[in-house]
Amino acid sequence: MPGGISEKQLEELLNQLHGDQDEPVPYTFSLLDDEKLIDIKDDLYTSVLKPEIKTTEDFMTLVYTPRAVFKVKPITRSNAAISGHGSTILCCSFAPNDSGRMCSGAGDSTARIWDCNSQTPVHTLSGHSNWVLCVAYSPCGSMIATGSMDSTVRLWDANTGKPIGSALTGHSKWVSSLTWEPLHLVKVGDSPRLGSGSKDGTVKIWDTSSRTCEITMSGHTNAVSCVKWSGSNILYSASHDKTIKSWDITAGGKCIQTLKSHAHWVNHLSISTDYALRRGGFDHTSTKSSSKNLTPQEMREKALANYEKTAKLNGVISERLVTASDDFTMYMWEPLKSSKPVCRMTGHQKLVNHVNFSPDGRYVVSSSFDNSVKVWDGLRGTFIGTLRGHVAPVYQTAWSADNRLLVSCSKDTTLKVWDIRTRKLAVDLPGHADEVYAVDWSMDGKKVASGGKDKMIRIWSH
Repeated sequence: MPGGISEKQLEELLNQLHGDQDEPVPYTFSLLDDEKLIDIKDDLYTSVLKPEIKTTEDFMTLVYTPRAVFKVKPITRSNAAISGHGSTILCCSFAPNDSGRMCSGAGDSTARIWDCNSQTPVHTLSGHSNWVLCVAYSPCGSMIATGSMDSTVRLWDANTGKPIGSALTGHSKWVSSLTWEPLHLVKVGDSPRLGSGSKDGTVKIWDTSSRTCEITMSGHTNAVSCVKWSGSNILYSASHDKTIKSWDITAGGKCIQTLKSHAHWVNHLSISTDYALRRGGFDHTSTKSSSKNLTPQEMREKALANYEKTAKLNGVISERLVTASDDFTMYMWEPLKSSKPVCRMTGHQKLVNHVNFSPDGRYVVSSSFDNSVKVWDGLRGTFIGTLRGHVAPVYQTAWSADNRLLVSCSKDTTLKVWDIRTRKLAVDLPGHADEVYAVDWSMDGKKVASGGKDKMIRIWSH
């Protein structure tokens, strides 16, 4: 084969050899060189020949690995519209260990747990006195945290829906974002800690067993819009003061970096390992019953393996960060290496609301008020393409677990499923009667949940 053969061409060749041309399987390729693997990024020439690892005279052994072990089918229909919430639905999230359970938060001051198999409400989590702005399942699947406009955080038992103690108080304004401690960092016997970001400009770390605030990190001069706890034990917070701060949790929450480049509010941030961290020790085969058979130690080992699989590039942990702003741009960062951005990602015509790394960290998608979703290279930050079809602002996206499909929700009342390889619309999903604010795709790929202004939760399947 030619020296300049690209990853895409290698993939086509391999699929031809396997006879999989109709439904090509995506692969990654690496060169086996004295026991170590060297990733082939763009093409053989730049990855192997140019750095003089091998010459054109040598025999080369290429190792291929499928990018996804299973295939998610496109979601095509709405199984049910379930009522229950008395007001606009603002957020929704599937449990990491069970696609039959989903939690949503709404403007009626409650969160609700739904059974997505029988399409019925299971528990109403009431206790907040104002809108529930965010819900997050713990990576072990046993707890749910909710953050509210009443400036408190509450913890709930994910199975019984019962509150775990009283509210966590300390923030002076509403809680806009929650993030759980990655499971592989939690000692066996401890329960994962929780991070919360608030409009009061602080970030707090909560001990979920004693339900006390362990660390308060202040330094932002305006509202904190998004917090993410990374697998290397650094918590990143994005703020309306135009900066992103890195807090080292091992050093007691010390601010080790302030990333400045944005010219306006930072709305959202995503880490390349988001999906792996959210999944904890589970995978697409996990069910409520199978996850009971794992010991806490095994869970942590699996969580570490899940994390390292996504985080390692050429054997080194590399966490990339993408931030989205009201200044119409995004930046990609490698905060562990430098406080200067890797690149500026421009092209949106209006504010960027939401960014989302694919489960394998190879793509980033951004949702904007310019009615489009853009796809970017998750390693270099270069622009790949635009997904056009929505006729109003796009609020959020969710990936299928195999990185092949993406679902987006919009002010235009529809959800749309996109094929990432062809960058074409796969399925249009009308059904909601008003704006759709929240969408999530279950970890096993079987269901999508959405909610919005029409107060209905919709469960979609293939």
